[in-house]
Amino acid sequence: MAKVKKAFFCSNCGYESPKWLGQCPSCGQWNTMVEEVVSRSEGGPSKSYAAPGINAKPQKLSEIEADGNEERIILSSSGDGSGSLSELDRVLGGGMVKGSLVLIGGEPGIGKSTLSLQIPLSNQSLKTLYVSGEESARQIKMRAERLGGIHDGCYILPETSLDNIIDQAKAIKPELMIIDSIQTIFSTAVESSAGSVSQVKECAVSLLRFAKETNTPVIIIGHITKDGTIAGPKVLEHIVDVVLQFEGDTRHSFRILRSIKNRFGASAELAVYEMTGTGLREVLNPSEMFISTHEESLSGSAVAATLDGTRPFLIEVQALVSTAAYGTPQRSATGFDVRRLNMLLAVLEKRVGFKIGAKDVFLNIAGGIKVADPACDLAIIMSILSSNFDVAVSQKYTFAAEVGLSGEIRPVSQVERRIAEAEKLGFERIYISSYSQKEEKQHRKIKVIRAASIPQIVRDIFQE
Repeated sequence: MAKVKKAFFCSNCGYESPKWLGQCPSCGQWNTMVEEVVSRSEGGPSKSYAAPGINAKPQKLSEIEADGNEERIILSSSGDGSGSLSELDRVLGGGMVKGSLVLIGGEPGIGKSTLSLQIPLSNQSLKTLYVSGEESARQIKMRAERLGGIHDGCYILPETSLDNIIDQAKAIKPELMIIDSIQTIFSTAVESSAGSVSQVKECAVSLLRFAKETNTPVIIIGHITKDGTIAGPKVLEHIVDVVLQFEGDTRHSFRILRSIKNRFGASAELAVYEMTGTGLREVLNPSEMFISTHEESLSGSAVAATLDGTRPFLIEVQALVSTAAYGTPQRSATGFDVRRLNMLLAVLEKRVGFKIGAKDVFLNIAGGIKVADPACDLAIIMSILSSNFDVAVSQKYTFAAEVGLSGEIRPVSQVERRIAEAEKLGFERIYISSYSQKEEKQHRKIKVIRAASIPQIVRDIFQE
């Protein structure tokens, strides 16, 4: 007879305690301990989930056979045009590694299920088992018809029992399995409701074991909390091999798929998608999306050459400076850290001599994205000064430099790639730090201007 054991788990990090605690000793959060019932077999420890290998004995590192390249599934092998998944392959590091466990998180309605269903629909040669605990088979077929692709290589399984899912997967032997979502799956080994800390951890470890044993890649979709983090214990992100996060505003059509963790590639890659009536469409040139076009030059706007991961793209920075209507001036930033904005305003006030301490300053990153690249500092300062002077900055100018506390213009990494992106989009000038390394390629269509201080650029732009 099974012996029932009660335990308390932290809903934030998954820490287990035999009694209730007001503060979690692991993550320090308050009032996060939740009581759950855990069932273990009598007379022995809980079931082991270690992935067994062909030879369980210890091996010398030099004797392990490895060719250095993981066997990958290229998802875009049969895609051409708008239905291609080449951007997803690039974010994954060159395709999906066999036997890997991939976690996709994001807000409701952001496009997680749409992207997951587009993978088997776009690649008809890939035998896929799509497990849904949230939708019926009829609902999934209606969505597949809207996405414009139905074939016999995609199997649909509306199921929430993990044991039945594993049994069906072993019978079908798919080349890819998709779980939508991990919070709806439950295991009979744990006597708690689906979505609890212990259930999410147990199901994730079981799916990891299945992926490693059968060499089948598994994609699991995860919900997020109101704070924007993936729901469930933090150990869930440690268990999986790849963590992808969908970002963007559901009221806008553009989405960003960002790689947070990747054991098989770079963890700083991103892909840009546009939500359309027929699914997610790749945006191969995001710079044109983030730069708005004006019929005439408007003040308070500047273009920054930023870099996210290994992809360079240009974004438009918009600023509005006005006289404070109340006693205390307002500082507001959308898509940018407001604390760094206050630092840049203090540099303008102290080091450069512009008196804007009594004025309201509002900053916005066009396109609804969030940036943290220090190379945006110079463009932000130019947009603020442009709004303050009410003089427009030419739309053919772009900026790529960091601003220090002493008012100096500091160099940024991979400036050559930023210059190449600006040149490709037809910009005439790019302002960088004079301390940046000399570029190897001689640019003919764009003029590279090096500057060491903000007043030098101000005279060059606003007094020409």
